[in-house]
Amino acid sequence: QVQLVESGGGLVQAGGSLSLSCAASGHSFSSYVMGWFRQAPGKERAFVAAMNYNGGRTYYADSVKGRFTISRDNAKNTVYLQMDRVNVEDTAVYSCAASPGGIYWDSRTYAYWGQGTQVTVSS
Repeated sequence: QVQLVESGGGLVQAGGSLSLSCAASGHSFSSYVMGWFRQAPGKERAFVAAMNYNGGRTYYADSVKGRFTISRDNAKNTVYLQMDRVNVEDTAVYSCAASPGGIYWDSRTYAYWGQGTQVTVSS
């Protein structure tokens, strides 16, 4: 069992930056693929970014590639999402999730989810 708690959301102006954190507790954080997803009002949950067990591989949605950076610190049981050059389309509830493996962009492969943190980008 893994418990995930996100933090760092808030209001940011377009073009600005925001950093999200996701602290994990429970068993074997370093054995999970960690991902970030987001859900905007009226839209389905969408993949944002993911990182493999040791941080050696990263994956990004095309919409955030080059602007967002995922990282993890297994010693601190934490995964991060650095969001740069944000725009209003990035407004959503951002959730981190843990997967034992599988298709990294498919939310169905993720077994554990945080409660989400709201990110609002103003124009």
